[in-house]
Amino acid sequence: MTRSAIEAEGLVKHFGDTVAVDGVSFTVPEGSVLGLLGPNGAGKTTTVRMMTTLTRPTAGTGRVAGHDILTDPAAVRRSMGLTGQAATVDELLTGRENLRLIGNLYGLDASYIRRASDELLERFSLSDAGDRTAKTYSGGMRRRLDLAVSLIATPPVLFLDEPTTGLDPRSRVELWEVLRELVADGTTLLLTTQYLEEADQLSDNIVVIDRGTVIAEGTPLQLKDQSGAAALVVTVSHSGDLRTAEALLRPYVREVHVDVGARQLTAPSEGLGHMTRVAGIFDESGIVLDDIGLKRPSLDDVFLHLTGHRAEQETDDTVEVDAADQLDQTAGGRAR
Repeated sequence: MTRSAIEAEGLVKHFGDTVAVDGVSFTVPEGSVLGLLGPNGAGKTTTVRMMTTLTRPTAGTGRVAGHDILTDPAAVRRSMGLTGQAATVDELLTGRENLRLIGNLYGLDASYIRRASDELLERFSLSDAGDRTAKTYSGGMRRRLDLAVSLIATPPVLFLDEPTTGLDPRSRVELWEVLRELVADGTTLLLTTQYLEEADQLSDNIVVIDRGTVIAEGTPLQLKDQSGAAALVVTVSHSGDLRTAEALLRPYVREVHVDVGARQLTAPSEGLGHMTRVAGIFDESGIVLDDIGLKRPSLDDVFLHLTGHRAEQETDDTVEVDAADQLDQTAGGRAR
């Protein structure tokens, strides 16, 4: 039986009359990735700060690597790494010096620190820049160094609070590959993000938070299925075949939407078997297709279905909670 590396139980956080987090619970099995998804100000950062002992819950508790965040916070901090929304490396130190500084703060053996620093710089493609000051690094390089520093003590659990915010698409994809390697090596990740594609790419399971509460959870596929059935999309090669293709398709579907400009037919689908049967029918008809496939709802569709608004939209309540998040972040420093 797989053990839980992270457990949150009824976490609540109040800032005066504002409820930033209201009864959040979830578990993360060892060696897996949980995506904590929600818009700005949904309560993601406050949840992470409670789980990493940077702020005390108003109610509820949690465990990291089996250690309670309230009764054994020191053991929690020894068992985890944390990378926040902005890289917080010392810009006046080199990449290698940043790694050694944190290793020394952990009280690690000097020979281990030297060896681990070299390995981490290589792993994060920073070997050539290891002896340059961090202020000369690009945004993507700083984020990679930030993550490397979080791993100097080889924690089994890593919390990543919107780690790719501000990165260009290429740097974001490069960081995704690094995170996949960490998970393959057994690290457990809790990833907060407002990027739907990021949650879809990386997460084994997703918890959706809106206005401080959990509104849905499941695998990416399960959440997509909750927001609607997959659609069958057929693209014909010649626009002159479009109406013939529509007539051929209608006996096998409930309804058909025709997009003349895109030469596409879209209809509700019953799954892969249904698509295969339809593909066979078109193959026998002689109509040439450019493409046929299933289009599942996106995580953006999921969020719209669950909340009535897109993930990137901010409501008045969201802005209020976001202000509470910002207030909370002034209360503590960074845990490693």
